[in-house]
Amino acid sequence: MTEMEKSIDHKLMTQKHRSLQERFYRLRNNKAFEWFVISIIICSALMIGANTYELPSTFVSILKVLDFSITLFFLIEISIRFIGEPNKRRFFHNFWNLFDTLIVVVSLVPIQSGDMAVLGRLVRIFRVLRMVSIIPELRLLINSLVKALPQLSYVMLLMFIIFYIYAAVGSTFFASVNPVLWGDISISMLTLFRVMTFESWTSVMYETMQEYPLSWVYYLTFIFFTAFAFLNMVIGIVVNVLEQERQAIADAESADLGEPTLGELKQELAEIKAMLRERG
Repeated sequence: MTEMEKSIDHKLMTQKHRSLQERFYRLRNNKAFEWFVISIIICSALMIGANTYELPSTFVSILKVLDFSITLFFLIEISIRFIGEPNKRRFFHNFWNLFDTLIVVVSLVPIQSGDMAVLGRLVRIFRVLRMVSIIPELRLLINSLVKALPQLSYVMLLMFIIFYIYAAVGSTFFASVNPVLWGDISISMLTLFRVMTFESWTSVMYETMQEYPLSWVYYLTFIFFTAFAFLNMVIGIVVNVLEQERQAIADAESADLGEPTLGELKQELAEIKAMLRERG
């Protein structure tokens, strides 16, 4: 084969590869295909629930065949996503792509009994989480929650300090009333968690009020700090990060379309105002 023929064959192979990549790229971004994958994930979740019941041997055999078919479909689906990726080197830079691939690969390992069978069932349970990687809105929520963790850590630290102080006070005064609930600081913190979640907290309060009539102040102030103030702070931080993520996605889409982002519009507006002030 001459060099020219080799060059022609190489070009034909490259064109075929690009054509296949374009087809798979359009397929993986197709809404109908996306909803079909979601329906398969839901079917997989229903099968996990069905396996928790006592079923006839016929149904068990059918479920095994369906489980193998679903695993094979997920393998094909992840292959389509990989082939359709324009930049394959960056495919596994995405956490969700890495997670999906790991779940699919581990699901292919044949496991029948023992500890490995338990691992296999756990992996199949986690296949439900693939719903997050498929639906962009769920990915946005998870990413926002992860990015909010550094800010939430300070709120959690402050909440722990409040818990510790109130638990120490509770152990000091209420241990004689009910040592089961207030015997030491660790048990007191657990009791306070019960109070914060409003789990029969009034019975705990009325019990201590028999010996300390003003102990209601202790409970009400604790509930105000934890259940109301800190909880609203956590919600506010998460919502703020969520809005920032949405704005970042909107800016990225605007940049792809060549449209100015909100930050660029604000900068241009500020420049126009500065020019008007100079002329005035």
